[in-house]
Amino acid sequence: MHSVKRVVRDTVLVIIGNAILAFGVAVFAVPSDLIVGGATGLSLIIGEFIPINYASIVFGINMVMLVLGFFVLGKKFAAGTILSSFIFPFFLSLFETIPQFQNITNDILLSAIYAGIFTGVGLGIVFRLGYSTGGMDVPPIILNKRTGISVALAINVLDIMILVGQVFFSSFEGILYGIITVFVSTFVLDQVIVMGEKNLQVFVISTHHEEIADAIFKEIDRGCTFVNVTTGYFHHQQKAVLCVANNREYAKINDLVMNIDPTAFIIGSEIHSVKGRGFTLPNIDLDKQMRDHV
Repeated sequence: MHSVKRVVRDTVLVIIGNAILAFGVAVFAVPSDLIVGGATGLSLIIGEFIPINYASIVFGINMVMLVLGFFVLGKKFAAGTILSSFIFPFFLSLFETIPQFQNITNDILLSAIYAGIFTGVGLGIVFRLGYSTGGMDVPPIILNKRTGISVALAINVLDIMILVGQVFFSSFEGILYGIITVFVSTFVLDQVIVMGEKNLQVFVISTHHEEIADAIFKEIDRGCTFVNVTTGYFHHQQKAVLCVANNREYAKINDLVMNIDPTAFIIGSEIHSVKGRGFTLPNIDLDKQMRDHV
């Protein structure tokens, strides 16, 4: 049952992600003649030589890459990208046939920014689920499998080649604004992938480490780990307290520590993708665990 729910959830989110991605491309990027990467960018280049709608060319590219991925990378890869391969061109065709969507703004700067935002959000949703949008994602993955070259590097190089290919058919202004779109899209993509997973790693150096750890257990309901440290000036060997908390809990931990030891040294650093009890696994009754241990 759990796996069925996950498949349904992932399917819905992949559809939403591709819809958002297609909206950014069809409504903002293409009407403003902005340069774009991936299968869409390649389709715009091909469209300069073959009088076919770019959404249809994207569909053709996706199908070719899907078949290539199936034979080279296997059934599992194809299953993970087949939905995006069909649904993305569908949404492109849908959005470009709605006249109101083609005239949302005549400001090319707004188009560049919003094209970046929507494409970044759409890609982020799909990538966060561990799926591919298909199309031009396939060659870099194959290259990585055959040669060991980094997928990220191969994707960037391929995208740059596609972007350069559009330079000959775009205005200089469209190129400059297209670069803005690429930067905005990359930034938003990174933020969406880690959204909701940002936490703080708190490192407390104090001679009252036992008392501080106990207070964090009882007041914040967070687990702690003792780390052996040696002070730099006096070379005293002692323990430090290490725990992970969210942003709201950090202020409480800081107050707790200051009340116990005003001279404590506290370090808080942002971290991502925390796995384990209290984050991706259910909380446990720490008091009961300690009683059972005794």
